[in-house]
Amino acid sequence: MSGNGMDHIIKSYDDELARLTGEIIRMGELSISQLEAAIDVVERRDERAARHVVSSDEAIDQLEQEISRDVVRLLALRAPMAGDLRNVFAALRIAADIERIGDYGANVAKRSIPLTMVAPIEATSGLSHLAKLAAVAVRDVLLAYRERDADKAYAVWKNDVQLDEAYTGYFRQLLTYMMEDPRNITPCTHLLFMAKNIERIGDHATNIAESIWYQVHGEPLVKQRKKRDETASPDLSGLL
Repeated sequence: MSGNGMDHIIKSYDDELARLTGEIIRMGELSISQLEAAIDVVERRDERAARHVVSSDEAIDQLEQEISRDVVRLLALRAPMAGDLRNVFAALRIAADIERIGDYGANVAKRSIPLTMVAPIEATSGLSHLAKLAAVAVRDVLLAYRERDADKAYAVWKNDVQLDEAYTGYFRQLLTYMMEDPRNITPCTHLLFMAKNIERIGDHATNIAESIWYQVHGEPLVKQRKKRDETASPDLSGLL
């Protein structure tokens, strides 16, 4: 193949990779908007708006499908090796994590619907603090991905302990409300599941951080970070 032909393939590959990165960033921003909209409908107790947030999750799912098709096109353009291959695999893994983040945001909105049918309780306000921590983590890790910055990704990975601690504190607060008044049990149970969804968003942000680290360095992120979720709560993942 002539030099010009090879240059064209490389430029096409770089253009496709840049477009793929842009799609993933846009998908990530949608997932953050989904979470923030979910918290907004919780606070406003707006059932119709909550249903709209749930249905908007389809846009994130469609973007993930487009990204999968783009990855196939990238692989067809050039059989990537080493660092190029890591870029492609990172894109697939990160898109899958963002899709799960969107799902958890939709779940928060879905859980807010039965909350509108019972009397409001003070404990609801604590959910927004968790959501802000999770949104910051996702925004920061998207920036790290855009800039291919492994150190920024590592900072997100390390700081997940803050969200874990906030979740643990909120979990205990909800238990206290439930023990004080049996009428709080139903709304607090919904809030507990919503809080767990938000905590899981933080876990997916750390997954993305690990993918970025591997993408940049070609080795797994093996540094130890203590998880501070000390609630000893049952594994709710299958129910969320």
